[in-house]
Order: sequence, then structure tokens, then C-alpha cells
Amino acid sequence: MATPEAGTNAREQPTQRFNHVAVTVPADCLDEAGRAAILRFYGDVFGWTEMPTLTRDRELLVLRAHSNEQFVFIQAARDPMRCAGGEHFGLSVATPAELDDLYARARAFRDSDPRAEVTDRTVEDYVAVKLHAFYARYLLPVSVEVQCFEWAPGFSPESLR
Repeated sequence: MATPEAGTNAREQPTQRFNHVAVTVPADCLDEAGRAAILRFYGDVFGWTEMPTLTRDRELLVLRAHSNEQFVFIQAARDPMRCAGGEHFGLSVATPAELDDLYARARAFRDSDPRAEVTDRTVEDYVAVKLHAFYARYLLPVSVEVQCFEWAPGFSPESLR
């Protein structure tokens, strides 16, 4: 008889999930003006909010991503994170319409502040699933890839196990 995978029981999905992403930035990015700019972009586009009890001027900013258990930890460092361009973390949304809404918000923000980077929206068709996506980045060393999995009739994540 087969045994459940580690971290699961026989009837439930695994309980593991990502809960945070940590990045380092120059201390100047976390002064009052820098924090306000970061909060404006990630708040306006994604709805993320500051965890104010954790904020320390020029040292730390933590963005709550709709839950205290999902957040982006932004810390100052003398030798901050440097990325070549493709580094990112992924954010999944439920529908193409939700992705379109976030995309429109990101583009509107970019129109008001050219420091915001937003790629074109793409759709990759893998027959069983279409992957809708775009990338957005603002003042942090990594991008956020926003994705939506649009399953073809008769397919679902469970059907491909």
C-alpha cells in the first residue's frame, strides 16, 4: 500500500507553503521617502501593506501580502543583493481577469513613475493549460512574476498528478 508523501496525510494537500521572501537593499532605500515609495507601488498594485511595528528607519520594512503569514522582508545591508535581471518570485492569481486588473494597475503606476518596470503581458499555451503572466519591479532587486493558470476543459492541477 502506498504511503502519503512527507508533510501530508492521506486526504489533505501538503501543508507546506511559502510564507516570505527576503531581500536586501541599500539603507537609503529604507529611509522615510524610500519606504513611502515602496509602499505606494506594492500597495497600489498588489494591495500589500506595511507591518508598522517591524519598521525601522533605514534598516527594515516588512510588507504584508494580505496575511501576517505571507510577507516580503526588506532589510538594509552594507553589501545589498544584486541581481542580473531574471531573478523573481511568483505570485499566483485565480483568473485572467484578476491578472489583467493587476497588470493595469502596474502599467498605470509606471506611467506616473518611470522607475517602475512592467513587462508585456504574455500567454503561453501548453494545450492543457494556458499560462498568463507579467513581471513588475520597483526599487527592489527582484521582480514579482504574476501568473494565472487557465486550465483547458477536462484538465486541472489534480488531473496532472
